[in-house]
Amino acid sequence: MGLSRRDWVFGSIGGAAWADVLAAAQHAHESAEARPTARLAVLDRATAADVEALAEQILPSGDGPGAREVGVIWFIDRALQTFDSDRRADYRDGMAEVRRVRVKLFPGSASVAALSDEQQKQLVRSIETTAFFGLLRQHTVLGFLGHPKYGGNRGQAGWKHIGFESRMAFEHPFGYYDARGRE
Repeated sequence: MGLSRRDWVFGSIGGAAWADVLAAAQHAHESAEARPTARLAVLDRATAADVEALAEQILPSGDGPGAREVGVIWFIDRALQTFDSDRRADYRDGMAEVRRVRVKLFPGSASVAALSDEQQKQLVRSIETTAFFGLLRQHTVLGFLGHPKYGGNRGQAGWKHIGFESRMAFEHPFGYYDARGRE
């Protein structure tokens, strides 16, 4: 009888090699959780700073982590590179409109990111009914609560903030079925 894949894998890795395997797995895990050091794929730095400032107004730091701490900008950039690549024009046009509104409200200002907190709030109030702001809000929430492998929710901070436990399977609480039978 031949070896199963599991027997082959576990049998072919000697005891001393397990430490290396575990170290490699830990390194991969920490790398995935860390702030990406790679360059942004879609957004330029100036646009990313402005988008991040707007996202921070949507989910500010305060009673917990905000959009900046969980890396929402990295989620948005990755979304625009992959599954939402058809929304790139929406971001380009939306940010152009945000910049026009910024210049109108705050002549002489350099960028959204350079505005004071109160000025950013005023800017957000003036664009909050636009379709672009709806898209940005959606991406911000997804980046805050999505799986970290998609670029946001760094360190599972969003999940921890809402009390979500990342587990392989969920079970009903003890007595759940008994309680249902008494209804």
